[in-house]
Amino acid sequence: MKERRRAVRGRAWARGSSASSSWFTLVAFLCCPLFATVFFSTFRIFGVSFRPVLQPTWQTSVINAVATDHSFLRRESISATATATAAKRGSNSPSSIRIQEAISLPDQVLLFLQFSSSLPRLDLVCLYYSPSNPTISSSSPIADLRVPANIPSFPTSFIRCPLAPRGFSISLSPDLPLLKPRTWDHLTYAALLDPHTNSTVVFAKGFNLRPARLSDPSRYECVFGWNFAMPKYLLTSPALTAAQEIIRCNTPPSVLLRFRSHSDPNPPLVSVKTKGRGAITLPSVARPETLRLINRKNRYTMCVCTMMRNQARFLPEWIIYHSRIGVERWFIYDNDSDDDIEQVIESLGMSNYDVSRHLWPWVKTQEAGFAHCALRARGYCEWVGFIDVDEFLYLPTNFTLHDVLQNYSSMPWIGELRTACYSFGPSGRKTTPSEGVMVGYTCRLGAPERHKSIVRPEVLNPSLINVVHHFHLKEGMRYVNMEKGLIVINHYKYQVWEVFKEKFYRRVATYVADWQNEENVGSKDRAPGLGTKAVEPSDWSSRFCEVNDTGLRDWVSMAFIDLQTGFLPWQKGRNLI
Repeated sequence: MKERRRAVRGRAWARGSSASSSWFTLVAFLCCPLFATVFFSTFRIFGVSFRPVLQPTWQTSVINAVATDHSFLRRESISATATATAAKRGSNSPSSIRIQEAISLPDQVLLFLQFSSSLPRLDLVCLYYSPSNPTISSSSPIADLRVPANIPSFPTSFIRCPLAPRGFSISLSPDLPLLKPRTWDHLTYAALLDPHTNSTVVFAKGFNLRPARLSDPSRYECVFGWNFAMPKYLLTSPALTAAQEIIRCNTPPSVLLRFRSHSDPNPPLVSVKTKGRGAITLPSVARPETLRLINRKNRYTMCVCTMMRNQARFLPEWIIYHSRIGVERWFIYDNDSDDDIEQVIESLGMSNYDVSRHLWPWVKTQEAGFAHCALRARGYCEWVGFIDVDEFLYLPTNFTLHDVLQNYSSMPWIGELRTACYSFGPSGRKTTPSEGVMVGYTCRLGAPERHKSIVRPEVLNPSLINVVHHFHLKEGMRYVNMEKGLIVINHYKYQVWEVFKEKFYRRVATYVADWQNEENVGSKDRAPGLGTKAVEPSDWSSRFCEVNDTGLRDWVSMAFIDLQTGFLPWQKGRNLI
């Protein structure tokens, strides 16, 4: 009897198991397409293709000239015979390059490369490898990237690839090693060798130092070497200052000697290490760039530094205008733009505007970028202004910018001129004004919001502390609040909605909350009453209008307009002047 009951239960279990298995098979069959769609969508972020983009990061006097570092690079469409063509090249294979590091940003991966300066051409593809199965998970169409034959002495570049799924490794060829991307917020990402003090200034994320405050430098030291996995071959140097994301250390004599010889094709990496129990050394992609020393007599009186992302269309108006009032040199820190910035800067350079572009892909690093720019500009400029491309210096009187600067140049104890910013609104407009922002927007808030600064870079505090709007100065130096009747900044902050909404994507300032985050909602860095969603208010075009201010518009119309055509030089289709 017992045997009979066991047999019945066995047959019932078998029937239930068979039914469950059938249901499981059906559910799995229906879910597979959905899973595949979601999974492979991770390889396509914001409509980006798999085709990698090659960007050089070296800095030389040739590359840093008027236009752009890398206008010579071309990306061409690939035919069905591309693979066969690549095979015929033989020695010109991806194995001729070395992937130094992979850094994962919020929306892409940067692969840092080193390759021979004689390498004429490569076919590259972003390859992703599963952590559980080291085979190619997915790849892109082959991208044909022409590498220039005359690569400068710093043959280092980075390639942009779509964001890898969590835990995946990445490469550019089955012949190259796999790398698991490191995170962007735990990294030493830039360094400068300061010849004035024989120190190295290192820019690093991961220590969470407080904004606008000095930290204890005795907690840190700099590390120099080619392989951080071999500590016995590393050089260390104590930190002199530590603040925000900036650590300054003495440069070891042997490292100084290598840089002074100008013959080192492979400079060491530099990073920052904590001291004491649980000490860590940050991973690094930073090889120190040597700053130039220029005769003081050959310096410009006034330069400008800015950081921007996808705002190339505003550059002609901003540069042409500021050139007329006395700015002589522009340092553009490109925070990972994918618009036509290279072509715009090239056209400005052809019109004899001295503009250089510095690739700066790092996320939430505006303060560090401005400190980096202040050091670079020190050798070229007596005064440097730190303003955005929607901010325009305006002198309501007959004084020129050089008149103002010359007056304070005779006062050696003055190191910074703080200028009030008036915020302009959409001024009733619903579409972008073709005549530009200075003529197109004429209605603003009554009281100024914040200020921006023009500084003497040689008198900045060695820590390079800044809060975007102003720097800390050396002991004994003073700043001056400029009279609003003498000089102000027209900040075209709240433009038509199609322009303003772009601010919702990836804010660059380190200590300013992103628009989408529910924090510091009352901050002056936000639009009052807008909230955290990129949704246009019904009354947007009429907001922020308390004072009708046509002063700069009237001056621009008188100084720039072509009387025959009625056009301004930066209007679409017009030649630059």
